Amino acid sequence: MPAKLSRREFVAGAAAVAAVGTKGRALGANERVRVGFIGVGNRGGQLLEATLPNQDVDVVALCDVYEPYLSKWAEKVGGQVARYGDFRKLLERNDVDAVFVATPDHWHAIQTISACAAGKDVYVEKPLSLTIVEGRRMVEAARRYGRVVQVGLHRRSSTLFPQLRDLVGRGTVGKVTVARCYRLSNMHPKGIGQAPDSDPPPGLDWDMWLGPRPKRPFNENIAPYKFRWWQAYSSQIGNWGVHYFDLIRWLLDEEAPASVSAHGGRFAVEDARDIPDTMEAIFEFAAGRLLIFGQYEASGNPAMRSGEAELRGTLGTVYTGDSSFEIVPERGGQFQDPEPRMQPLTVKSTDGDLTAQHIRNFLDCVKSRQRPNADVEEGHRSTVFAHLGNIALATRSRLEWDAKGERIANNKAANQLLHYEYRPPWKLE
Repeated sequence: MPAKLSRREFVAGAAAVAAVGTKGRALGANERVRVGFIGVGNRGGQLLEATLPNQDVDVVALCDVYEPYLSKWAEKVGGQVARYGDFRKLLERNDVDAVFVATPDHWHAIQTISACAAGKDVYVEKPLSLTIVEGRRMVEAARRYGRVVQVGLHRRSSTLFPQLRDLVGRGTVGKVTVARCYRLSNMHPKGIGQAPDSDPPPGLDWDMWLGPRPKRPFNENIAPYKFRWWQAYSSQIGNWGVHYFDLIRWLLDEEAPASVSAHGGRFAVEDARDIPDTMEAIFEFAAGRLLIFGQYEASGNPAMRSGEAELRGTLGTVYTGDSSFEIVPERGGQFQDPEPRMQPLTVKSTDGDLTAQHIRNFLDCVKSRQRPNADVEEGHRSTVFAHLGNIALATRSRLEWDAKGERIANNKAANQLLHYEYRPPWKLE
């Protein structure tokens, strides 16, 4: 045991043990994990397909508000898998140890917190939440009920990035002053399209799909997939940016930005969206570096030499993707020695499917009760970046972020966007 154990750590540990004893079952290393899936559409189907090959897993229940998805995946799973249109019915089952939550973003908080309260461990897709307040409540619920909560930031389960993190941490590329990442896709001119409101398709419970968000008519430009271009349900900085924010702050050992600003709008794409087609958010860290995220959906040509993220150091620049990273030596510029400042380096990954590895880590932690690779606290911290970028753009202001208090220090009005009022009867526990 640690030499010193604070009262808070002792109480938290006792609560975790109590939670397992009263609402969940403790699993032995050789026992099977019984899982349920909430949301089996696009990403949920991918998670289910990556879970099925694990020999120590039983998929016992599926849930979705769109019946055709349920039929498709129930046939794939086979056996006597139960099917539900209401996630609460699935959570009532005593034979479910863990759930996968792959619903639209506005459902993540309610379903994850409810699952934790029901004694289930949770694998929840990114972005963790739709608001900063939701994210913090999800962390609190995981700790209060002693649950394992893994966020779908699968790069955390790579063996490549710990190597890069070590190199950066040892100063191999010098002081990193700028990191960049992008969402690139030329959606001009028609984007997600335009469609009138209509009746929902057969088999879709539209009111349940909306959940805590305001009631509105069905539109095919929202569901089942295009919700990611509507701020009431998601955003592209949340959809894509969170992956990169998590990777970059992990590589740089950063927790939170000190300030945020953002610019952008609907400049070129004529579609039904209400989020920008062009956006750039800049995050400044107290350590003296910038993180830049660009959402360019009216141009798709590469913004970097290669890869998905760039770290610009004083000695070398890193370009990294999922399967490899390259470090390009810096040369001295004005008034400096022009010789290369380091040797070039390329490292290739031996990883397989990162989603499958991430799921395996989650299942192992369900048994061991260890914190998973992308613990809910880490997922929350990374998701905060996306929310702050959206708030900065909405308020047209530079935000000073109080990470400890999770409040915006210089704009009281902007704090109103840290959360929203749910449509009854839904509540944030």
